Amino acid sequence: MKRYKRPISIAVSVLILCIIYSKIDFQGLIEVFRNCDLKWMVISLGMVIPLTGFTSWRLQQLMPSGSGMGAGEANKLVLAASTLNMVLPSKMGDIAKAYFIRDRGYLTGTLSVSLVVFEKTCDMLSLLFWCAFGLILYPQKDAFFWTMTAGVVAGVTLGLLLLGSAKFAHLFFGILRKITPKGISQKFKSLQESWQEMQQHFWQDRVQLAKVSGTSIFIWFLHMVQIWFFTLALKATVPFIVSLALSPLAILAGLLPLTFAGVGTRDAALIALYANYFDEATGAALGLLCTMRYFLPAIGGLPFLRTYLATLKSQKKAATDG
Repeated sequence: MKRYKRPISIAVSVLILCIIYSKIDFQGLIEVFRNCDLKWMVISLGMVIPLTGFTSWRLQQLMPSGSGMGAGEANKLVLAASTLNMVLPSKMGDIAKAYFIRDRGYLTGTLSVSLVVFEKTCDMLSLLFWCAFGLILYPQKDAFFWTMTAGVVAGVTLGLLLLGSAKFAHLFFGILRKITPKGISQKFKSLQESWQEMQQHFWQDRVQLAKVSGTSIFIWFLHMVQIWFFTLALKATVPFIVSLALSPLAILAGLLPLTFAGVGTRDAALIALYANYFDEATGAALGLLCTMRYFLPAIGGLPFLRTYLATLKSQKKAATDG
C-alpha cells in the first residue's frame, strides 16, 4: 500500500488544481502576475535566503557543544531536508535529516532523532502561536473563526504540556498506543522514546531552550511576513493582522498528508480564506507563490541531497560487504 501513497497524493493534488483552475479566469491569473509589483516580488521571494540562514543557525544552536557542525554543513542539511519535504508528506524530510546527522557522525541515532523531533515541535508550536495571535486579533470573527481560534489555542496548550511535562507526555503517548493499531502503536512507542530523550536533553539548559524557542518564533514570524509581502507583490490590500491570522491556517491545510507537498489543499485554503480580500485569480497566484517558498530551497538542496544519499548508499554497501 505504501508504494501507492505517492501516486495517490500526486493525483489528489492534480485533481484539486484542476477543480481550482476550472473555476477561475486563467487569463485573469496571467494578468495578476503581469501587473505585479516587481520590487515586492523580488523582496518576498528573496526572503527564502535569510529564512534558510536563520533555520540553519537554529540547527547549529540545537547541536550539543563540540559536535563540530559548521554553518556550511547546517545549510546543506536544511536545504537537503527541503528537497525531501517536497516529496514526503507533512514535511517528513525534516525527520530524514536526523539520519544524515547521524551518518555524518555528529550525533548518535537516538539523539539525532530527538533533536529533529524537538525542532519540528518548536516549528509547529511557533506556527500555532502566530496563528492564535492573529485569530485573537482578527476583526471579522464568525462561528468558523471562533472554532478555529479555540482549536489552535488548544493545540498550543497541548504542545506546551507535551513539551514541558514528562508525566503528561507519558500519559498522552500511553493513551495513543492503547487506542491505535499495532503498527501505528509501535511508531508512537519510538516517538515516545525519542520524546523522553529530547525532554531530558533540552531541559538541562534552560537558557539554550529559551534561545532556540525564541528563534523558532522569530523564524515563523518571518514566514508570515513573507506571505504578506506576496500579497503586496500581487497588489492586494490585506491588513497584516488579517494575513497573520489566515496564512497559518492555509499552511496547516498544506501539512495534511493528502496531497503532494501540500499543493492543492494549500491553494484551495488560500482562495477560500482570503475570499473577502481579493478574487480567486489573485488567490491562485498567492498559492503559486507559496509553493515557490518550498520549491526554491528544494532546488537549492538537490546537489546536497545527492551527496548525502550517495554517502549513505556507500556506507550500507561497505557494511554489507564487510
